[in-house]
Amino acid sequence: MRLSPVKVQRACRRRGLQLGQALQGAGVSRTAYYSLVRNDSVLPNSLVALADFLAIKPAELLDGSVGPGLRARSLLRELERILAERPEADRENVWHTLLLLDEPPVERLERGLTRGRALDLHC
Repeated sequence: MRLSPVKVQRACRRRGLQLGQALQGAGVSRTAYYSLVRNDSVLPNSLVALADFLAIKPAELLDGSVGPGLRARSLLRELERILAERPEADRENVWHTLLLLDEPPVERLERGLTRGRALDLHC
């Protein structure tokens, strides 16, 4: 699997960003980015070797889900983006809303109602 600079540029344009802005926001140096672009594969050699030995594609060994650490960092970036656009917004409420968006609608409703009742008790 190779990193596609065309797809990266397309994703940047959709978000109204220059490549440098995206790299800086992601905490990726230009050197690291261009190193990835030049590589034949962005996958670790050990993963490729294991897949080769098993005679399968490396992608078949990968889990498409996002780990909790990566998800938390993504949510924090989104939180900071929203607060930068809307400084009057309550940080805790925005964070809670972002967390709820990952849940099924019924659970989201139940948690929102529970939170609303708890806030009402404190007024």
